[in-house]
Amino acid sequence: MKGRCASLLFFLCLGLSQSLSAASVVFLNPGRTHEPFWASYAQFMQAAAGDLGMKLEIRYAERNLQRMLDQARDVLQGENRPDYLVFVNEQYAAPEILRLARGSGVKLFTVNSTLTPDQQAVTGGTREHYPDWIGSMVPNDEEAGYLMARTLLEQQARRTPGQPFEVLAFSGVKQTPAAQRREQGLMAALAEFPQARLRQLVYSEWNRDRAYNQALQLFQRYPSVSVVWSANDEMAFGAMQAATELGRKPGRDMYFSALNNSPEVLRAYLDGQISALVSGHFTLGGWAMVLLHDYDAGVDFAQHGGKDREVRLFMALDRDKTKRLLQHIERQGYDLDFRAFSLVGKKAAADYRFSLEPLID
Repeated sequence: MKGRCASLLFFLCLGLSQSLSAASVVFLNPGRTHEPFWASYAQFMQAAAGDLGMKLEIRYAERNLQRMLDQARDVLQGENRPDYLVFVNEQYAAPEILRLARGSGVKLFTVNSTLTPDQQAVTGGTREHYPDWIGSMVPNDEEAGYLMARTLLEQQARRTPGQPFEVLAFSGVKQTPAAQRREQGLMAALAEFPQARLRQLVYSEWNRDRAYNQALQLFQRYPSVSVVWSANDEMAFGAMQAATELGRKPGRDMYFSALNNSPEVLRAYLDGQISALVSGHFTLGGWAMVLLHDYDAGVDFAQHGGKDREVRLFMALDRDKTKRLLQHIERQGYDLDFRAFSLVGKKAAADYRFSLEPLID
């Protein structure tokens, strides 16, 4: 009896010790609570935190810059500060977040959109003027924009060989580096197709309703448009709705691209309404949790691939990959063991292996 009590006490104490020592992370999510992309992004982070034994709190800014800065101030200057703050340079907010972090003792890590070169000319880079800003990780946004555009333009060029055709583009928030880099990819692809004419690029702020209202006007202004590039899935759906209401047929007489991983967009691709689909960056926050877990355990990711990294997470999907990704997304936990991606105890490992591959195998 005494032995059982002693064993029970040991495991209770062990659990309490692990709970007290677990690294705590706050993520300032710039999106809306029910926005498909940012909701799935948060779910992937939570799955990683659960596997890695970390505490994760997610605060949604609801696409409100001032709200995000208020949240940052509360996290960084309040009483119950986390070990780590993960944030996005949405609407160029990062320099103010860095300023708020001075003297807080909180380590900072940037995801998705890090500081621009112009911003870093003032703030310095990671581990420089702000030594607690320990790293950043972004996806290959320019390549994503290029992959979508290239696929669309090739399809249209095959349909009308030797003939000129017209293109419309729907981008995100103008002051967001991710949107800017996707646009750069679009422009690189357009340069390869001299017969393609970009009639207009508009900023729909990642929003379905805004893209819908813009598209209603643009499709009537440019009735010959046959290719529509969208920097995310929500804007693609808004533009597709407008096209359908005007008598066009997405996937048949008008080609649309989309980017993201919602079940809705994956099914739209499988149904043939979306002609070019790119996905992968919803996993980035989860991979960031692996880096922070290892850093907290004494394995500095700066020594295993660098403190600032661009990861090739975006991938152009085909039907088979789309089906497998949809299956993973519809299962809780994504069928991944995030501990397998950690380098703790793996001295021979040179770098991390983050990609979309585990979710499309």
